[in-house]
Amino acid sequence: MAGRFSIRAMLLRIFMASAFVLLVVATIAQEMQPADGNPKTGVQQDRAAATRAFLGLGAVPDKAAVARAAPIYQQNCAFCHGPQARGATANALVTSDVVLADDHGEHLAPFLKTGRPEKGMPAFSQLSEQQRIDLAEFLHQQVEDIANRGAYHLPNIVVGDAAKGETYLRGHCMSCHTAATFAHIASRFRSPDQLQRNWIWPARPADNSLAITGTVKTQQGSTISGRVIQVSDFRITLISADGHTHAIDRGRGVDLHIRDPLQAHQTLVNSLRNDDMHNVTAYLETLR
Repeated sequence: MAGRFSIRAMLLRIFMASAFVLLVVATIAQEMQPADGNPKTGVQQDRAAATRAFLGLGAVPDKAAVARAAPIYQQNCAFCHGPQARGATANALVTSDVVLADDHGEHLAPFLKTGRPEKGMPAFSQLSEQQRIDLAEFLHQQVEDIANRGAYHLPNIVVGDAAKGETYLRGHCMSCHTAATFAHIASRFRSPDQLQRNWIWPARPADNSLAITGTVKTQQGSTISGRVIQVSDFRITLISADGHTHAIDRGRGVDLHIRDPLQAHQTLVNSLRNDDMHNVTAYLETLR
């Protein structure tokens, strides 16, 4: 038990400080299928489930119990621990090991009954057992709300001018793409945010068709070409067509040429204005 909730607490605290987790979760959620066939609902549910699984948040809070406990918490606990259990005159409860060790009140309910008077935590023996269990669910919901970013409701991002978006696309994208690239593009994604993310920075497919490739001319005069898997100021590592891995030091006399099929998108990311992003997304949403 101690190991389980200590790890859960550690992951939660790391998550609050790290944006990297958001990227991992977004990737996982993007690969999952809708749970109920409704694209918008499916995306949010899948994102929330992916985050929950990644963090090991435990059981899903009982929504009915959370609603019952909300006024009880505000009356008895909010003054010290804050209205959302994030701390006030007393410590935050959303990172408490006592809270994170519990699933459905099996530990928290007895704790609330006896309290911890020696540390200023009163007993809530006047509450019924069900009320104490409901309070446990309420606290788990607060953990969920602050930790499970995947459950956050995404606002409507289709707010741009579709006509201006079409103009931008024709002026900035058609030198590399054709009309066929964008035909029915909105139907390929389950939500506008996925569409927006993918037109700005497409995912590299598993078939390596958009892989970064490189050609190296060594000091000895030989030429090695292949898919780049690592590159730095001192060394490049690539996999040639025969499957062999080559690690080459970038010293004097070594000539390197790298080709990235998404280089134009990298340039786009560095110059794209918010209005243009919204306009293009609004236009692409019309292509179903």
